Amino acid sequence: MIREFKISDTEQVMKLWLSGNEDAHPFVQKEYWHFHYSEVQEALREASVFVYDSDGKIQGFIGMIDEYIAGIFVDRNFRSQRIGTQLLNHVKSRYGKLSLEVYIKNTRAVSFYLKEKFSVLSESIDEDTGEKEYIMIWQ
Repeated sequence: MIREFKISDTEQVMKLWLSGNEDAHPFVQKEYWHFHYSEVQEALREASVFVYDSDGKIQGFIGMIDEYIAGIFVDRNFRSQRIGTQLLNHVKSRYGKLSLEVYIKNTRAVSFYLKEKFSVLSESIDEDTGEKEYIMIWQ
């Protein structure tokens, strides 16, 4: 079931965030994610976060800052089971427009967003990593 994030979810969510980033972005140094860990943990309190909870085990989450998707993460053991789609549909039902940034080399995520009717608005370079990314929108 999808529900709102609680502070007690922090440890599970952060484990998913770290492992998800390391899995999806092998082209980015792991140290980058570890360096930003505390910053992201603090940002959870400011964002709207929804988790996919199955009997107390968080299998995925989506983080929102206004209409911006800060990220969708699904436990590697539960990928390709429509959890990401359910989380995305949950926020689509709440917002009339969504935007996000995704690394171009993260082809699995790019394909997912295109399948979910997002379109590429522009291409840019992430200044922190030097990697190309798409800015995508859905409305």
